[in-house]
Amino acid sequence: MKVTAAFAKANLPDLLKAVERGECVTISRYRKPVAVLSPAPDAAKPKRKLGTLRGKIKIIDPNWAAPLTDEEVEAFVEGRY
Repeated sequence: MKVTAAFAKANLPDLLKAVERGECVTISRYRKPVAVLSPAPDAAKPKRKLGTLRGKIKIIDPNWAAPLTDEEVEAFVEGRY
């Protein structure tokens, strides 16, 4: 992303959010690049841990993934389900 110095001054919080997402922002003055905002090398996102919701989710209907019967499909299509 390339922005002018005036834009950067007025929108610094938005530019910092973009940098947090991993984008690099080049700031220019009079069409010449003068600075580059980039993510810090130690600002890497933490790795996700799998299984952190184990035991916290309650399944109300154990057959939630079962296919619908023909009657249920017809009721769904007609808006009665």
